[in-house]
Amino acid sequence: MRLEHSRFGQHLLKNPAIVDGMVERAALKGTDTVLEIGPGTGNLTIKMLPKVNKVIAFEIDQRMVAEVTKRVRGAGMERKLEVIIGDICKSGDLPPFDVCVANIPYQISSPLIFKLLLHRPAFRCAILMVQREFAQRLVAQPGDKLYCRLSLNTQLLARVEHLIKVGKNNFRPPPKVDSSVIRLEPKVPPPPLNFQEWDALTRILFSRKNKTLFANFKTTPVLTTLVRNYATVQSQWKNVDEKQCDLADLQKLIIEKIQTVLSSSGFIEKRARSLDVDDFIKLLVEFNKVGIHFA
Repeated sequence: MRLEHSRFGQHLLKNPAIVDGMVERAALKGTDTVLEIGPGTGNLTIKMLPKVNKVIAFEIDQRMVAEVTKRVRGAGMERKLEVIIGDICKSGDLPPFDVCVANIPYQISSPLIFKLLLHRPAFRCAILMVQREFAQRLVAQPGDKLYCRLSLNTQLLARVEHLIKVGKNNFRPPPKVDSSVIRLEPKVPPPPLNFQEWDALTRILFSRKNKTLFANFKTTPVLTTLVRNYATVQSQWKNVDEKQCDLADLQKLIIEKIQTVLSSSGFIEKRARSLDVDDFIKLLVEFNKVGIHFA
């Protein structure tokens, strides 16, 4: 029977050498609990079970649940496997795990990456099969054509490494594009940031990543938000009466503060595409010092 899994965005990895390579790069320990997403027919699962304490597998396709359960039972390792039926992105909190090894369905790659990286307690590493261009975006550096918010946010929370290029013919059914295996290692502890502010700042600056930072800040929607945030924060400290303040004066003040921060930090002519994680952290800290908040 030929099991089709592609309606859920999953393409089954059939090359045993790639499977072995992923398991080897995971450096599994006998005490580990491994999280697997989309085990399919169990090609990865069956290789990992003898090496670890337990595998917790999320699977959305009932046919695949039956297939992997049958295969593991036949190998006499059913007590080491827990299958959770459902969509991992809608599952709420994940169970504790040490390592994640998975061939990720392409359409959930981005939300799943950040669900993993925000999971606590932090895991040791993740070895993930993803679409090639997605992998290239994850590892892209400032100045690269593919450098984007995805690159920045991933590198804020983790060390990311490209491991293996995988051609599309290594899957059943073959996808339309090539894949890559990546390694994620969460940064512990994570940077001590207000992540809502970080998210808002990076959205502003990557909305037009080829424009200067100053140009992005001077758009009407951005200035309106920053003025409102500034007035709200200052009114809480009794420095400004939010109802009586002159919005034109506040807007001028905000522009002056932005220009001062960018100039003193050496970023007045810089663009988002050229800044790394440390640059963005520095910007956020300096803006907060002068009362500018993004969320």
